Amino acid sequence: MMTNRRQFLRQAACAALGTTSLASTVWNLRSIRAATANNRELDSPGDFKALVCLFLYGGNDANNLIVPTDTSDYNAYAAARQVLALPQASLLPISPLTYSDGRSFGLHPALTDAPTGNGPNLPGLRNLFAQGKLAFVNNVGTLVAPVTRADFLADTAALPPQLFSHNDQSVHWQTSIPDQPPRTGWGGRLADLLISMNGAAQISMSISVAGTNVFQIGNQVFQYAASPYGVVNLDGYEDTSATTIDGLLNLPHLNLFEAEFAKITRRSLDNSALLSTALQGANVPTFFPSQNDLADQLHMVAKLISIRSSLGMTRQIFFCSVGGYDTHGDQLGAHATLLSELNAALASFYQATVDLGVSQQVTTFTASDFGRTFPVNNGNGSDHGWGNHQFVLGGAVRGGDFYGQIPTLAVDGPDDTSDGRWIPTISVDEYSATLAKWFGVNATDMSSVFPNLSRFARPDLGFMI
Repeated sequence: MMTNRRQFLRQAACAALGTTSLASTVWNLRSIRAATANNRELDSPGDFKALVCLFLYGGNDANNLIVPTDTSDYNAYAAARQVLALPQASLLPISPLTYSDGRSFGLHPALTDAPTGNGPNLPGLRNLFAQGKLAFVNNVGTLVAPVTRADFLADTAALPPQLFSHNDQSVHWQTSIPDQPPRTGWGGRLADLLISMNGAAQISMSISVAGTNVFQIGNQVFQYAASPYGVVNLDGYEDTSATTIDGLLNLPHLNLFEAEFAKITRRSLDNSALLSTALQGANVPTFFPSQNDLADQLHMVAKLISIRSSLGMTRQIFFCSVGGYDTHGDQLGAHATLLSELNAALASFYQATVDLGVSQQVTTFTASDFGRTFPVNNGNGSDHGWGNHQFVLGGAVRGGDFYGQIPTLAVDGPDDTSDGRWIPTISVDEYSATLAKWFGVNATDMSSVFPNLSRFARPDLGFMI
């Protein structure tokens, strides 16, 4: 049966086209495009760099990521965490290069070396930390401005709206603008600023292998959504139907929305064909574990990096994600499984960047809605927290160290809201701006990516070379 134009547009709205989200499309219709005259090449055009955002949806429990190991500190931790407490003997000891607050720490046992299945184990996150390739950034969270415990308890602090809501806080992490309605993500604004670095490249600088996201929404740069297994094509777009669909796309569209939608669809189909061809030449010799969704995503990122030259890319921004971190119940086993999958996937991905000769040029960083509460809840899990530890991985990371203060692990302690939620001492803005500076944004342009950065004292936390 022949498809008319309106039927096609209605069906295409539900198809996975590898484009930006509908919200971003509408925003583009309203703002059209920002002028590119002020975009400047901030680094050498041949200087390839890639940022990989790894979002842990649900709120990773950092209280079991980094754990005190001294007997007195561990005993206080175990008393508060009860059934969530990791056995002291299982913790993987670490020695930060410069950080010292009188305590010693170990990592979750899941962060050990990762089996490859076909040779020696790959260094896991604990050993990558020891090798100086991974850094922990401590007690990071969404902030409108710096917050003290006294101001929080007196209800005089400016706080992000819907502070302990999954959806709101994940959006705030991805936009780095917690006190305004979100229109763009900080990854999207970064791409808008540096779009000229990729010259006439047809594929977007912003590529997601985990569906559309707020982080990569920009005013000029559309995020391109691939799958962990290849390009995402329009359902039914085959040789037998392509002529009909192409005809519908080429019709004159008087309605502004229809015209823009047709243009996006045409671009998506063209980009899918281009990327499909380029991926045939992808060569990543590194082993990636099977039955691991995050490993599949990162394997595709490695393939896309391997074909960067054929795509004309000198800057790439990737988005990956994994869910399941909202561990309200039966947390101990579920969290161990999640961290084990995370560890194996990242061990393989870092090795892939080494094998591809780009370990110094690819930086992977984590983000998550919020942390978890320090005390256990009635379901043998933990509830929504606030400040959280993140880690940054890559050859350009000043690794082997902690950046930012580990909270005092005590309910009603100096860093607590009163119920085991740590008040962040590093803002998302400071954390993200440090990454953006490495990626090529200079101090003059930083406020266009992070408009709230001036409210905080440390625009560069120092964890990147």
